[in-house]
Amino acid sequence: QVQLVESGGGLVQAGGSLRLSCAASGRTSSRFVMGWFRQAPGKEREFVATITWTFGVTNYADSVKGRFTISRDNAKNTVYLQMNSLKPEDTAVYYCAAQVPPYGGEYDYWGQGTQVTVSS
Repeated sequence: QVQLVESGGGLVQAGGSLRLSCAASGRTSSRFVMGWFRQAPGKEREFVATITWTFGVTNYADSVKGRFTISRDNAKNTVYLQMNSLKPEDTAVYYCAAQVPPYGGEYDYWGQGTQVTVSS
């Protein structure tokens, strides 16, 4: 099993920054693809960003490109989401997730989520 624990959420004013962390433990693998997703009240969960453990290849949703940066520290088994220029519409519960091969389907492991609230 794999455990994912997010931290770093909170309340911030529009234009501010937050950094989320996701600590992975258990049967982690260099073949994981790690992702951040978010779900706002009354909305579907949506993709935010992904990164591959080995080569650090990243992918972002259009809504966060240029504002958010996903990164990882392999030695610490931790993935980060640096969020800058936050907007009220970024308010959501943010989830960390891990996907094992074969890729492209549902993610296999999920964290409990961390709340991000951006005030206007």
